[in-house]
Amino acid sequence: MHFDMPKYVRVMTSCVLATIFAVPPSLLAQVHVVSPSELQKEVAAATQVRQKNIEKVNQLFSSQAAEKALKSAHIDAQQVKTAVSNLSDSELAQVASRADKMQHELAAGTLSDRDLILVILAIAALILIIVAVR
Repeated sequence: MHFDMPKYVRVMTSCVLATIFAVPPSLLAQVHVVSPSELQKEVAAATQVRQKNIEKVNQLFSSQAAEKALKSAHIDAQQVKTAVSNLSDSELAQVASRADKMQHELAAGTLSDRDLILVILAIAALILIIVAVR
C-alpha cells in the first residue's frame, strides 16, 4: 500500500478547517462574571460620586471667605475650579473629604477666620500642585 503524503496533508487540513468553522463561536466565548448592565450601573455610580465631590470642592471655593483668601494670595479662583476637574478620582475624593470636614468645622464654629484662610489656601495650593505635576 502506497502512502501519499500530500493527499494526507490535504485531508487533515480540510478536517481541521471543517471543525473550526463548524463550531459556533458562542460556544468558545468566555462567560462574563459581571454583566454589562452591572458595569453600566457601577460607571454611573462612580460618575455621580465624582460629580458630588466636584460640587463639594467648588462650593468651598465659591464661599466669600474662600474668594477673599484666594484674592489675598493672588490665586485665580477660576483656575482652581478648573484644576479640580482635572484631578483623579482618588485625589478628588481626598480633597472633597477635606473640604467637607472644613465646612463642618466652620459650621460648628471650631474654625477661626485665620484658620479658614490657611486651610483654603493649602487646599488650593495642593490642587494646583497636583495638576501642575501631571
